[in-house]
Amino acid sequence: MQWILESERLGFRNISKDDFNSLCLILQDAEVMYAWEHAFSDDEVHDWINKNLTRYSNEGFSYFAVIEKSTDKFIGVVGPLKANIDGTAYIEIAYIFNKAFWGKGYAYEGAKACVNYSFDKLKADKVIAQIRPDNLPSRKVAEKLGMKMEGEYLKHYNGKDIPHLIYCRTKRI
Repeated sequence: MQWILESERLGFRNISKDDFNSLCLILQDAEVMYAWEHAFSDDEVHDWINKNLTRYSNEGFSYFAVIEKSTDKFIGVVGPLKANIDGTAYIEIAYIFNKAFWGKGYAYEGAKACVNYSFDKLKADKVIAQIRPDNLPSRKVAEKLGMKMEGEYLKHYNGKDIPHLIYCRTKRI
């Protein structure tokens, strides 16, 4: 397979409509999706896929499908995303993994690859991660990436204001 990006154990490619079933296993799991406040419906998964396809066309990047190279399994999504916080534009690193693959270091490995991609290919000056304060595993990933907590804000999502911490890094790993 031709990867857009590759790490030791993972291959990264654009998401496609053919990934619907694999994405449902992730996006429809309430435990995985707690940061979004709800598991997605089938329609929301279709909308999420279409939103990413639009980002590829309009912005040139979005979430990548993460494939475990040793098994060829779709295990999650990770990517650089455009983010806007209080009028300031950033490149954000975000990820969502099938919980069957939690605890294997894949979030760190995928996020590290995307941090370097953001600096090398997207010419980012700064890369951020937006993390809910109670999401300790993601905070640990950000810290392992060498990101420092820079601030916090209330992110408006689905009619709610949800506290988020902002972690940042200003150079490749």
